[in-house]
Order: sequence, then C-alpha cells, then structure tokens
Amino acid sequence: MQPADRLELHELPGRYGDAIDDRDWPRLARIFTEDAVFDLTDLGGPALHGLSAIQQYMDTGATHPKTHLMTNIYVDETDAGVKLYFRIVAMLSGGKMGTASYYDDVVQTPEGWRVKHRVITSRRR
Repeated sequence: MQPADRLELHELPGRYGDAIDDRDWPRLARIFTEDAVFDLTDLGGPALHGLSAIQQYMDTGATHPKTHLMTNIYVDETDAGVKLYFRIVAMLSGGKMGTASYYDDVVQTPEGWRVKHRVITSRRR
C-alpha cells in the first residue's frame, strides 16, 4: 500500500467524526460506499444497509455524542482486504465520556477510499 493510501485512510475517521459533529449528512458520501453496511447492534442500534439508510438514521434516529475524538487509528492489509481500526472518545450528555471501537472493511473506489462495512462495539473485540 502506498503512503498516500495510508494517509487517506487515516483521515477517514476524522472526516466521519466531523461530518457527524457538523450534522452534515451529505458529507457521509465521502466516508461510505453506496452499498455500505453500518452495524450498530452492539450499541443497541440497528444494522443499516446503504448510504441513504445511514444518512437517514444519522439525521432522525441516532443519539449523537456532542463531539467525537478518534484515536488509535491503524490499517491492516489482509488476505480478505483492507481493514481500518480506530477508537472513539466521545463527550456524552451530562458531561460524561464514552468510548467505542470501530472495525471497518474499506475499499478503494474511483472517488477514493470508502467504508464498505463498519461494526461499532462498546468494547474491544
């Protein structure tokens, strides 16, 4: 993998956090593929299928932290494809803090790297 690819992949979590914090749902098209799966079941949420379902849920169904801080970002090339891992530290309502782990399968598209499948867990696997 070229350094430019790694850099672009390392930027995806920050771009995602900013899109959520800014409530800029169209910007999620720069994060996810059109047919992406976003699995929130470990957090008590749904498994979302497709970019439009992700955008709609983020706009109407999600309870968002006040801010996202992405950390521990790394990329692994595997026989099954490219994996992107990171953690979130989030400010919740009432001044509480929370964490979660993100596990992404990412693919290179003509528009750049995008998340094809994301699983969020409240604890590390």
